[in-house]
Amino acid sequence: MHTVWKGSISFGLVNIPVKMFTATENKDIRFRQIHQECGTPIRYKKVCPNCDREVVEDEIVKGYEYESGKYVIVSKEDLASIASETRKTIEIIDFVNLEQIDPIYFNKTYFLSPHETGDKPYQLLRNAMRKTGKIAIAKVMIRSKESLAAVRIYENCIVMETIFSPDEVRSVELVPGIQNELSVSDSEMSMAVQLIENLATDFEPEKYTDEYRIRLQELIQAKVKGEDVVTAPDLPEMANVVDLMEALQASVEATKKSKSASKRTRTRKEKSANE
Repeated sequence: MHTVWKGSISFGLVNIPVKMFTATENKDIRFRQIHQECGTPIRYKKVCPNCDREVVEDEIVKGYEYESGKYVIVSKEDLASIASETRKTIEIIDFVNLEQIDPIYFNKTYFLSPHETGDKPYQLLRNAMRKTGKIAIAKVMIRSKESLAAVRIYENCIVMETIFSPDEVRSVELVPGIQNELSVSDSEMSMAVQLIENLATDFEPEKYTDEYRIRLQELIQAKVKGEDVVTAPDLPEMANVVDLMEALQASVEATKKSKSASKRTRTRKEKSANE
């Protein structure tokens, strides 16, 4: 696995060097957009509509639209000046019970492994959390964004899950169509409870599969085997913006010289004809 972050877990006076790895992956089957006429993948370019040309990465900066059409530019230096002092630290603030956190707050999960001299304190924290049944609430800075996080045990590994801030979770009051309590009969409630109890079981994640993704993979493989495929034509190498401008400038200069040469030739011919 690729290391996405290096730092430490800090709680009290204990400092545990750790490495971070992304714990989950999205296995959605992604499609390219293809030009139906010729089978060529569609390209997307970053174009400035005002300058009417493609722009390169070095020309792009971050801007915040504070009014319609008005922006303030925020530089890398600006962001660095307000970065947290603990941007390489998972700073534990509290220990709580996992049941107190609603799953709506959970965002992304990372595996944490001991790094350098962190083996013993890593094991100490893992075993202490397992013994107390507590998880940790921490603050962490990842990719210039400070997040709350839950640090807990998964199998034999310490994992960290970034969690949304309270103001990032939308209010249920904004959801349309939710009504106040409606009256239901005792028999309806009894039947609903019985249905839930009949379907109740232990959670076994391996038995749940993405049936649609499996069918989509089978469909794609069937098309490949049946040679129901489109081959993209070979395209000439595209010059970058600078090369293109240079080529255009050279072409303009060449046409000017050619035009001047043609004019001189016509002048000489006219003089010869007059003589």
